[in-house]
Amino acid sequence: MRTRVVVALLAAALTAAGCGSSTAPVSVSVSPVEPWPAGATEVTSAPVAANAACDREASLRPGPLPSPGAMPPGSTMAAIAERGRLIVGVDQNTELFGFRNPSTRELDGFDIDIAREIARAIFGDPDRIQLRVVDASQRESALQSGLVDVVVRTYSITCARKQLVDFSTVYFYANQRILAVKGSGIDSFAALSSKRVCAVSGTTSLSKLFELNPRPKLFGATTWTDCLLMLQQGQVDAISTDDAVLAGLKAQDRLNMEVVGDSIAIEPYGIGVNQQNTDLVRFVNGVLEKIRDDGTWQRLYEARLQELGPSPGPPAARYKD
Repeated sequence: MRTRVVVALLAAALTAAGCGSSTAPVSVSVSPVEPWPAGATEVTSAPVAANAACDREASLRPGPLPSPGAMPPGSTMAAIAERGRLIVGVDQNTELFGFRNPSTRELDGFDIDIAREIARAIFGDPDRIQLRVVDASQRESALQSGLVDVVVRTYSITCARKQLVDFSTVYFYANQRILAVKGSGIDSFAALSSKRVCAVSGTTSLSKLFELNPRPKLFGATTWTDCLLMLQQGQVDAISTDDAVLAGLKAQDRLNMEVVGDSIAIEPYGIGVNQQNTDLVRFVNGVLEKIRDDGTWQRLYEARLQELGPSPGPPAARYKD
């Protein structure tokens, strides 16, 4: 009896589910939709320009560089030494400069190496460092709030930014160019007119794109890898930013992508510092001067940036006093 009840119940369940029904299943056709990366939005307003021109590459002249472990009493460097680590704002999505190595899960790249040289100069140990990932749009606020001591993150020096934070001398020159799908027909700055172009929100790359007439349809993403995803999914036609960044994106999809066009703008990279910490600015400039002179900069370039071609040599420093 119990067996007959179980069988009856099973048959009822199958009937309710449509099994054994003579009614044909309804065919539903749904077009696949590629989701946009979180935070990606259309940009319709040009970035606010600086109120006044400036010599954006000039920075404070360094004094004699103190020995590691012997920072001047009362200095910003002495406070960092007492804490026991240098806190640095970096990227984790820009291959070549600041990215998470898939083999080690550690942060690697040219910017990370530069940051470690600052830690080495304070402590005598490049590993006395805390790498804190910050988005491009957070760089100024991270410095102003004291969340980080310095920012080393493909950080282009501009007059507008110098009103908010201080910068070291230039440690790398990049050129704004274009990443497009091979065979797309996009081969110049002018070819971007009326196209869909991605750049990371809060970067200088967007400013130059607003000069085109007719203007491209611009999209701001949180990271450059988000821009690459949008390009691969056909949601944008191109990415425009520094060639140093584009080379890293191309390396992730060599079969389909190419860097094209002449230089749109020159981007000098500097190390960001809180404006109140002028002694730290001078100290960082002393570190940069040292690694230019002793061959460390050249060694780091050869280890990290061969994708960009032969080394141009370290940029010359320019001081304002």
